[in-house]
Amino acid sequence: MRPETRAVHVRVPVPDSTPLAAPLYQTSSFAFDDPALLAEGLNHPDRGYAYSRFTNPTVRALEEAVTGLEGGTAAIATASGMGAISLLLHGLLRAGDHVIAQHTLYGGTHAKLRDLADRYDIGVTFVTGHDPDEVRQAITARTRVLYLETIANPTGHSSDLPVLAPIAKAAGVLTIVDNTFVTPLFCRPIEHGADVVVHSVTKFLGGHSDVTGGVAVFADDALHRRVWEHAVEFGSVADPFAAWLTLRGIQTLPLRVERHAANVARVAGFLAGHPAVERVLWTGSPDHPSHAVAETYITGFPAPFCFDLAGGFDAGLHFQRSVRVIKLAASLGGTQTLILHPAGSTHRQLDEQQLAAASIGPGTIRIAVGIEHADDLIADLARAL
Repeated sequence: MRPETRAVHVRVPVPDSTPLAAPLYQTSSFAFDDPALLAEGLNHPDRGYAYSRFTNPTVRALEEAVTGLEGGTAAIATASGMGAISLLLHGLLRAGDHVIAQHTLYGGTHAKLRDLADRYDIGVTFVTGHDPDEVRQAITARTRVLYLETIANPTGHSSDLPVLAPIAKAAGVLTIVDNTFVTPLFCRPIEHGADVVVHSVTKFLGGHSDVTGGVAVFADDALHRRVWEHAVEFGSVADPFAAWLTLRGIQTLPLRVERHAANVARVAGFLAGHPAVERVLWTGSPDHPSHAVAETYITGFPAPFCFDLAGGFDAGLHFQRSVRVIKLAASLGGTQTLILHPAGSTHRQLDEQQLAAASIGPGTIRIAVGIEHADDLIADLARAL
């Protein structure tokens, strides 16, 4: 099935029929008559259900749904996007290992990599994500992970995944790709060489600002099993109710991201022509530095983007207080349009040098365009500007 159809048809079979809506199994544990079946449920991620920290029918339904959308073999759902990222990095790295990561990463991922470096002497080399020679030169005997984002937060930087992933694979290095900003409707990184794809399902997959969760999708069963065993002890498990809400959201994902992408194009075009705006960084625009790379493997751009206000920090502060329809809030991918100031919020962990490397200035505003009518959004922006 195509992704638009697969998103709607979540399969949770029961004897003699299939429920149209995924059932909610809000239980922590399961009882057995046969001790052998209990043991099997505790020892295998794809067998029976014994304890919800190991797996749960509703959580597994979410894992299978996202696995199908991403074209993987198996998945692990977690309590948050950072839960998925932390699980992967802790599960795949040991003290003294080395990670290559692109400069323009989500601030929480930067913070996690810094913590691993300080706590476990894990080396981190940052690269642009565009230059294959830069990645080749960064690979050492200790390198275990290449960490990329399809479209980065908030500047829209896109890594050259189809070129970089084969380089990593040839060196025995795993490629992890955060696909939160693009969704599997517009890119499936496993098809371009990724070993693991990670999502904050809080964003587009959930889609309604009412759930917090994450998921990691694996291209290989053995790698999934290795990380699942760590997940059992790590305790980053997804809650069944959160998984159930996410499954509801996924069914409308194709419709929502189509509207997001259309609205983004209109809003970005308006901002690019406004005299109070110095710069617009939207990956879908031909003048974006990453546009040519992104076009080779990404087919749509629903992601948040950023723009720089003339007047710097003070203008940014006043602008945030002036919008009415648009809300000042963290997160993205929900139905409502949101703005925030990255240097003071999502990327507050970065110092001035790191902010500059990520192309984030004092007057940079990130806007996550929702599914409202584009004319209302443009009118609100015009008034605030």
